[in-house]
Amino acid sequence: MTGYKIVNLRVMLEELGEDSVREILSSFSCPLNKDVEQFMRSKAIDFAAQGWSQTHLVMASYKQSPVLVGYFTLANKYISISAKMFQSRSSTLRRRIAKFATYNAEAKSYILTAPLIAQLGKNYSDGYDKLITGDELLAFACEKISRVQYDLGGRFAYVECEDKPQLVEFYARNGFCEFDTRKLDPDETDTLYGEYLVQMLKYIHKK
Repeated sequence: MTGYKIVNLRVMLEELGEDSVREILSSFSCPLNKDVEQFMRSKAIDFAAQGWSQTHLVMASYKQSPVLVGYFTLANKYISISAKMFQSRSSTLRRRIAKFATYNAEAKSYILTAPLIAQLGKNYSDGYDKLITGDELLAFACEKISRVQYDLGGRFAYVECEDKPQLVEFYARNGFCEFDTRKLDPDETDTLYGEYLVQMLKYIHKK
């Protein structure tokens, strides 16, 4: 994919200063997902400063000027996959998970460390969402994970999405498969739909 530039939010903060960056982020609009919008406007900088997650801005050229067309946020997490759920997966996926996971006999689950794509969203401000597709944005996130894992190891990425058919289908189309659900935390109920999130896993192929 050409014509895009990925900028680490921390680098932008160092180069432009917090006030200028907050002004840029304040124009981000995502009416389809208020959680994505709220995170970018109110939490991304603080989360980056605390080291809880890192946000990457996707920029594109529009009328000879760089504009923010979307972003993704990555965080280090671990996944607990129940043995019962694990056995229902395909044999290929089971072998791959077993290779990188640790079995917890007491909990009867497999523990797998993997980057979480914690946020993913396009910027609908001024029609900038039309400059990139959701598939392209997700591909950038997976490519970033692949590069990180080249240095640190690992082969998986995972997401947690609302239980909406179009969202589950979007991730499934891009190589993610469902493995469990997670009940919403109290502070998530105001911005997210339903009572739980669908957890989905993807094997990142070595390039």
